[in-house]
Amino acid sequence: MRLLLLFLLSALLLFGETFKLFMKDGDYHLIREYQVNGDRVRYYSTERGDWEEIPLALVDVQKTEAQRNERKQEALKEAREEDEEEQAERALRKEIESIPMNSGAYFQVDNEIKPLPHPDYQVITDKKRSVVQLLSPVPLVPGKASVVIQEEHSKFKVSESRPSFYLRLAKEERFGIIRLTSKKNARVVENVAIVPVSKESVEERKQIDTFQQQLGNGLYKIWPEKTLEPGEYALVEYSDTGDKSDIELLIWDFAVIGSK
Repeated sequence: MRLLLLFLLSALLLFGETFKLFMKDGDYHLIREYQVNGDRVRYYSTERGDWEEIPLALVDVQKTEAQRNERKQEALKEAREEDEEEQAERALRKEIESIPMNSGAYFQVDNEIKPLPHPDYQVITDKKRSVVQLLSPVPLVPGKASVVIQEEHSKFKVSESRPSFYLRLAKEERFGIIRLTSKKNARVVENVAIVPVSKESVEERKQIDTFQQQLGNGLYKIWPEKTLEPGEYALVEYSDTGDKSDIELLIWDFAVIGSK
């Protein structure tokens, strides 16, 4: 049915359009339509706005029809491309509308959008370990610190080797996908070195190269450039607090358990 509509559209694009009636001597007439009647060709001249006739022996019908068919195929191709573009735009609108308005990370499972869980995590230093409350900045002291998620494995598992996630930000911030380092009963999100003089935090992230597509205001789609090996990962959003001695993270953990 769609192909028929495309054909009709291409025919409408060609209807009434000027084309060339080629002569065998290399000349041509600009016409809107023509008819072969026995040994005569009757055509409507767009140059003179009237019907005229010439002997068929003077007309290169084969060249005329070849160019008309070429233009018809071009019109059909353009109509098909416009239809595909419209379909893509409708699919994108549907995709955007399926993402909840609440800020957070989301993943599509069996055509259903599901939120990724927020794990509780800790900042462990030489002197103390602090349980991080979500959205709360963590003051750091000079030395080394590690951001750690308890438990060895994430409860949120994906089987795709290049999973795509949606991230709706509460404000414009940095974000990415990180490979987690597994340790006994825990996973390390990142190590943070604190410079003693300025207390400036230097974050050592194992960030993965990703593609990022902005779907709307504060809404992004993110997926890895290359296949992810099975293991533990996290979507991480980095908040700038304005204080170099503070870090503020939002973390959504997931595990890649195989590939499709």
